[in-house]
Amino acid sequence: MTNSYSTPTDLRPGTVWVTRTGTRTFTGRNQRGAEVAIGPVEAGSVFTPGELLKVALAGCAGMTSDAGLARRLGDDFAMTVRAHGQSDEAEDRYLSIEEDMDVDLSGLDEKELTRLRTVVDRAIEQHCTVGRTVTQSAEISTRLDGTDLR
Repeated sequence: MTNSYSTPTDLRPGTVWVTRTGTRTFTGRNQRGAEVAIGPVEAGSVFTPGELLKVALAGCAGMTSDAGLARRLGDDFAMTVRAHGQSDEAEDRYLSIEEDMDVDLSGLDEKELTRLRTVVDRAIEQHCTVGRTVTQSAEISTRLDGTDLR
């Protein structure tokens, strides 16, 4: 498939883009050269847009809590962050998304655990750009060939 719109010319800071690769499938790119395959579940080894939202939330929670966890657990601690949520088909949106952070905290006493939970919660609440954007409902504008759709 040939696509003359594959590389945008107006790359403002923070720009990401998707290029159509087939029926309902796209490749997402950023200015640093990273790529991700996007499409419906039926397309196979791709992320759906909803899965990308959950990956972004999980990644943001992990990144913003990393320093506080590393200070208490050491730089080589292991962590997996999972995000769960099924979209509501009637409303065509996620009504809720849950995140689980799996970290071995067995070496901490109750006082240290309480403090760490506060530090992690505060870090995510104050610095996770994706989570803050989702919970505070960012305004989205869309243009088609330069013309505003809304």
